[in-house]
Amino acid sequence: FFKEQTQHTSNLHKYKQTDKLNNNMTLSSSSPLAMVSSSTKAPLSRYSKAIPFLKRPPNLTGTYAGDVGFDPFNFSSSSPEQLTYYREAEIKHARLAMLAAVGWPSSELFDQPITKFIDAQLSLDLTPMLNSNDRVPSLLNGGLDNISPIFWGVCLGLSAAIDLRGVQNARYNEEDGESYLPGDYGFDPLGMYPKDEGGQQRMQLCEIKHGRLAMLAVTGFAFQEYVSKVGVIDETPVFFHPLF
Repeated sequence: FFKEQTQHTSNLHKYKQTDKLNNNMTLSSSSPLAMVSSSTKAPLSRYSKAIPFLKRPPNLTGTYAGDVGFDPFNFSSSSPEQLTYYREAEIKHARLAMLAAVGWPSSELFDQPITKFIDAQLSLDLTPMLNSNDRVPSLLNGGLDNISPIFWGVCLGLSAAIDLRGVQNARYNEEDGESYLPGDYGFDPLGMYPKDEGGQQRMQLCEIKHGRLAMLAVTGFAFQEYVSKVGVIDETPVFFHPLF
């Protein structure tokens, strides 16, 4: 009996040692993976990436593309929900500015030729919207009263429809517990939006960078024409007229 009991105790001791060895091997084999996964995720800096001597605003966590912690007026400090609406507004203004950055010089280039062509083909007596210095109508240049009220009505109606659509997307996704990407209306007729996550992030970053640059460009167009009294295409003809 004692012999069998001693053998049983010895076997149990060997079993515990084997189990301990297996656990140590499992931990040692999984530890490098844990270290790699934790080291690959860079910690969020306390300071702004755009202005390194200023602290990063707490709500700017890098969730949105183009977030470099730049908020000198501290608009993002209200709440994460309000930050989402600010981002929605930024995307809308960025897209509108990109259209305006193309449309502003294009109208100065083609307004008079298109008007003359329509008058010749349809026997209409249309008046070009450009003034004598080839400047487009704007708040600083004047001439907005010459634009047809129908055009303003279409613009206001389209803007209101897009704005309401954005509010509905944000509210419905919040109620369903889904995350909402500001500016995502599911509109991609050409299928240019990438399918992979990395490509989507690059596309979002490109859009917001081009949009911010366009907002600065359109503001520059307005003040440049107001100060110089000359159209953009005449101020910088190298970009809009052939050299030869």
